[in-house]
Amino acid sequence: MAVYIRKHPLEIPPPSEKDWLKDDEEDFFLQDPDRKHDVLPQPFRMINKLVMLVFENAMEIIERREMLREAQRLKAQPTKCFPTAEFQVSGRANCLAVSGKHIFVGLSMGLAAFKVSNFKEVCAWDAAKMEICAIHALDLGNEHHVLLAVDEMGLVWLFCFHKETFLLIKILNEAEDISKRSTCVELVLSPRGDYAGVLLQDGTKAWLEIYRLPKDSWLKELEKSPGAAAGLACRERRSSWTSAVSPVSANKADAKLSFPVLLLKVEPPKPITGSSFKSPLDALKKVDDGSMLGLGYNHLIKDSQWEQQEAIFRSTYREFLGAEGERESKEEMPRHATFHFLLPSRILQVGPEMKVQPDVPAGISVHWDGSHNLCLYLLNRPLKEKVDSDPTPDVVWPCAAPIACSAVSSCSRYLALACEDATITIWDKQLGYPLSVTAVLEERLIRSVHFLRSSAAACNETSCPGTDPACPIVQLLVLCTDSSLYLVKAPKAGKSSITLLADRPEDSNLPVSAVAPVLAFPSAALVFSWDGTVSLMNTATSQIVYCFSTPPSHAVASPWQPVFVVDSVNWCLLLRGDKQQQADALAESRASHSTIFLFDFNSYPLKEAFPKEPDLPLKSLQNLPWFERCNIFLRDRQQNLLGLREQLPEYWSQLQAQAAAMDEERQKVKGQKKP
Repeated sequence: MAVYIRKHPLEIPPPSEKDWLKDDEEDFFLQDPDRKHDVLPQPFRMINKLVMLVFENAMEIIERREMLREAQRLKAQPTKCFPTAEFQVSGRANCLAVSGKHIFVGLSMGLAAFKVSNFKEVCAWDAAKMEICAIHALDLGNEHHVLLAVDEMGLVWLFCFHKETFLLIKILNEAEDISKRSTCVELVLSPRGDYAGVLLQDGTKAWLEIYRLPKDSWLKELEKSPGAAAGLACRERRSSWTSAVSPVSANKADAKLSFPVLLLKVEPPKPITGSSFKSPLDALKKVDDGSMLGLGYNHLIKDSQWEQQEAIFRSTYREFLGAEGERESKEEMPRHATFHFLLPSRILQVGPEMKVQPDVPAGISVHWDGSHNLCLYLLNRPLKEKVDSDPTPDVVWPCAAPIACSAVSSCSRYLALACEDATITIWDKQLGYPLSVTAVLEERLIRSVHFLRSSAAACNETSCPGTDPACPIVQLLVLCTDSSLYLVKAPKAGKSSITLLADRPEDSNLPVSAVAPVLAFPSAALVFSWDGTVSLMNTATSQIVYCFSTPPSHAVASPWQPVFVVDSVNWCLLLRGDKQQQADALAESRASHSTIFLFDFNSYPLKEAFPKEPDLPLKSLQNLPWFERCNIFLRDRQQNLLGLREQLPEYWSQLQAQAAAMDEERQKVKGQKKP
């Protein structure tokens, strides 16, 4: 077989520029455009891309922050206010309280009292060697103060501060058996010190205890035996020096004053179960007060009916329930409650046999986490040897969604409720109807609500609490969980409005840690941020007008949970600051002492930033003649009806359309019956 063999070997021609492939050719074999410049093998090319992506994202963040910094520089900067005074306390200051002419500080080892005039320490108590985490103080007059303190173990200490001396009265939740000891979650004092509320919990449940404080008896007992108080103070100081007194022994040794009386014990609402009643008459017998609304216990729904309805619901929404999952644990856990003391009003109807004082709380409002109901309990009830553990609420307000938070105005006339569906309702307790119903449309969760002082009225200057005929606009500051701020204005005549004061911060690391109203100035509120900034906002203009700054050598202590108090009587702000030192010496410095800075509002031109409009003449309704009181009442009712007049034509047209539809339906039925 013949074989063809080339005479000369095959040569590869040298490459030339004209033979190079062009980018616009259709048969270009490189599918990834980045591979034209890649000379590194895998996996180095992937690492290179990731590194470049990190650099690009970092540049975007840097450019965005630079733009925000430039915008902040061009914007009008608020005036910085530096402290007018400062004083140091021994140990770490965990909490502050101001009562009259004294400043009370909760320390890492007890309590200390200082004078507001010269900031000198006048008394200290450290007999129990306990760290005080929260403190509430109230001035009762005649150099007499009542204090409630909570230590690190959750014990509630009741003190009487008389003539610059701490007098320990009782530990409210003391138990001989440590396993049965309860811890305090929240503590509230009534405005004049007549009552105290303590929210307690243990490992399985939570409950609320309301105590009546015998403040008049304390004054009489201290006046009769002034030497006992002096001797008690000496024994107390000796025990603090020798550290030989335990909490229980100190409590028994120092209890020389009358003990508070447990008046009410409220537990969380029980889950609704099937009814055991056999007839409606049996259910009506359980309702002895004739009320129509309650917690839903006295019903006629059987367990089998609950099971049938649950089965129908699960079969209908099986796919949605399977996606969300079911709760495996149904054990009852400790729950939190928010409660307020309420002055007498129309929503708290008291019987004629009970004596009511206009400035003494007549009841409390309680709402538990996850509950739709606001429960109101009367406090003017006869004392019993054994307090009911589960009393029936006197009034129940059902809401469309679970209540998230609530607040009461300084004049105790208005009550604000914020639900989990972002609905906000402001109630006028004196007239007994809602003043405003608004909602946050951005679907944000509400964290807290605070009443502000209106620029056209001074609610806290009325001679009689609860009567405020000169307050035409009620302002409510709303803080959401994403640090956005809203302002709700509820006029007595007209529609309410909600305004966005500050949107969520661009920097997610700088949320708002706390908000506090400043009742000394109209439309003023303090805003604390995580970066240690303390700003004073004018809610009327949505502008930050002043910034309270500590000296450069100090910084705001624990800015995520600042230690501060606003004194509405002396018009000042007390703020704790820590000295900025090296990391190794920082712990030692914090344990040794803390610095309290004072910002006196009278030393800054704050009145110019918050101009006060001329107030209406403030008069108490109780001191006016009946003729003038009737005129004021009729005028208020006429202003409230102005908004209803605009809605009457719409309601009338709806009634006419409904009547026409019913008439047409009746004619059809008559026509069908004719043979």
